[in-house]
Amino acid sequence: MKKILCGVDIGGTKLSVALVDISGKIMDEMTDFDHAEKSEQGLTDQVSANIKKLLQKNKLSESDLIGIGIGCAGHIRFKDGVIITTSNLKGFKNYPLRDAVQANFTVPVILDNDANAQAFGEFRFGAGKGYNDMVFLTISTGIGAGIIINNRLYRGLTGTIGEFGHTIVEPDSELTCTCGNRGCLMSVACGMALPHLFEKKIKEGMISNLQLPDGFEYSQVDGKLLKRGLRMNDPVSKSIIADSGRYVGIGIYNIFQALNPPLIVLGGGLLSWGDFYMDQIRATFNEYVHDMIFDPIDIRVSEIGCHAGVIGAASLATESC
Repeated sequence: MKKILCGVDIGGTKLSVALVDISGKIMDEMTDFDHAEKSEQGLTDQVSANIKKLLQKNKLSESDLIGIGIGCAGHIRFKDGVIITTSNLKGFKNYPLRDAVQANFTVPVILDNDANAQAFGEFRFGAGKGYNDMVFLTISTGIGAGIIINNRLYRGLTGTIGEFGHTIVEPDSELTCTCGNRGCLMSVACGMALPHLFEKKIKEGMISNLQLPDGFEYSQVDGKLLKRGLRMNDPVSKSIIADSGRYVGIGIYNIFQALNPPLIVLGGGLLSWGDFYMDQIRATFNEYVHDMIFDPIDIRVSEIGCHAGVIGAASLATESC
């Protein structure tokens, strides 16, 4: 049997571990939802145990692995394998997760930011195949990015490059980002902003036809609700999605000016809004770039989709191959 990959995706709500073949296809996967409250050592033990359980279930051993890749949201010092900070987990400040997991295995363990992992997975197995350079932008609860230059992830000095979610796209915004600034792309266009944006539209007098139940709280507004509203031609949902698309289009314009990549791939949960959303993103980008674009730039939707986390994490083990 050919060697395979193992990917670990550590998110705020779920911990997924998958075995992935060298073509990027998931062979088997297991997911837990009880990890977020655990200590650093508790999570380390859970990740290690789940990898071993999955191998045993599939009658495989550690020797069948090329390596283990771990993707985790937050600021990651890649060269040291350290979680500097993460808002998804309690504690985990300057925690050497890579080495803690490595102590339980002989094959290489690689730790990186989840957006970097997803970017490399898309480059290796998805929409980025055939390109040498690309940018991946994930739009979900938050907004993150990964950058591929000359077939390799570019990580910058610390490993925290690609925080395009914290570029300013609306300086006069009343929304404060988690970083403390106002007008970040993340604060006006991602999942965290949706409850506030919905409430603001209603208070401004817009009428929703979503027929929300009595006692509905705006904190319940999420991408799935707005997707339902989009299907129902709800003006509030459509307005929020159009605004989000416009801000993402501005963000992509800024990426174009900074890096001039041939390809930008968009992934994350909010891409489920479909063509209406993508059309607004592309239209806004074209509005701003006008005659400054001399070679075509391709803006595509992720091909890996909902499995980008574990497939991306697994792909990290191939970066040096």
